[in-house]
Amino acid sequence: MALAMPDRVPVMCQLALGHYFLHAGLSPFEIWFTSEGFAEALVRLQERYRFDGILVNLPGRPGDIERHVDRIDRGESEDVIHWRNGGSSRLPHDDNAHYSPPPGTPAVPGLEDIDPDALFYIEPWDVTGVGYPFTWDFEQVPRPDVDFFPPYCADTIEAVLRRADDRVSVHSEVFSPFSQWLELVGYEAGPISLLDDPAKVHACLERLTAGAIELARRQVRCGVDAVLISSAFAGAGFISRNHYAEFVLPYERRLAEAIKAEGNVFVYTHTCGAIGDRLNLMIETGTQGIDTLDPPPLGTVELDQAKGFLAGKAFIKGNIDPVNTLLSGTRERLIEDVRWRLEVGKPGGGYILSSACSVAPHVEPERLAMLTDLAEQYGTYE
Repeated sequence: MALAMPDRVPVMCQLALGHYFLHAGLSPFEIWFTSEGFAEALVRLQERYRFDGILVNLPGRPGDIERHVDRIDRGESEDVIHWRNGGSSRLPHDDNAHYSPPPGTPAVPGLEDIDPDALFYIEPWDVTGVGYPFTWDFEQVPRPDVDFFPPYCADTIEAVLRRADDRVSVHSEVFSPFSQWLELVGYEAGPISLLDDPAKVHACLERLTAGAIELARRQVRCGVDAVLISSAFAGAGFISRNHYAEFVLPYERRLAEAIKAEGNVFVYTHTCGAIGDRLNLMIETGTQGIDTLDPPPLGTVELDQAKGFLAGKAFIKGNIDPVNTLLSGTRERLIEDVRWRLEVGKPGGGYILSSACSVAPHVEPERLAMLTDLAEQYGTYE
């Protein structure tokens, strides 16, 4: 992205899915459940906001998804999709879809129920959510490792690459092994499992790392410019520095090394919340960039301090408060906030102007359009 934008600080925000639902001019069903619909939404809003990059953060969908639909109950603020398998999906018009499996489906597995050899990759945004053993969409039997990822998994990436301007940087996403683990066993049971049976957790993380590497390699072969490792649960709100060093760092390091070895792409890491106490550990994973860098009160990272520590080690993306500045702050506060971040971030390069975490669904589009205007006004390199 820096090579494509040599004259100013690049701009690229990750948008909440609800923001696409509200502002892309497509139905939530098209965006969430079809590869072509999501690709179109990504490119439309990239062009509207003049972002310098696009993050493809949903997997491709099967082209025959509608044959699984029994009926759709449409409402003013939410649709409910009833599937032929007996499950259903609530689809708010400003939030992610929520899948409910058919009655009698086994509950979330306990630590004692999981066989590490039955794991390979957990995709939280699959149409039918997370199950164990994991199956894609409405498939009945888990796929073998050698053919684990359905061909359509890459469809959205390929559609974006066809549609987007060549100057736009296209990024893909894989989930950190630790994030996959918490999505599988739950946000409460996951951290507890690190104490209850660390050996078994390590065995599971080994398998989930292998799956993440295979998915990332496939994405690189599609032609993406960068791969984002989504590691949202690795901050101090979930685990300690010591647990980060034991259960996150070695597996993300292997993943990052494999991505860089696959081709000429960048790898960077998304971690939310309180990460100010573990920036040095994040660098040890071999990541080339750190995304979000939530400022107080949402997180613990002040941009000037992070810039001083990370300069020459990793690029920085984020740090604009998505709630108190982008969503609810005044126009004057937004301008002042962005100007300060540009002044701090741009010296020496290595900064991408962005919201810290995802842009909320109800952020006014005009506010996002301002970011590139401000970068062109205050973020140019002399």
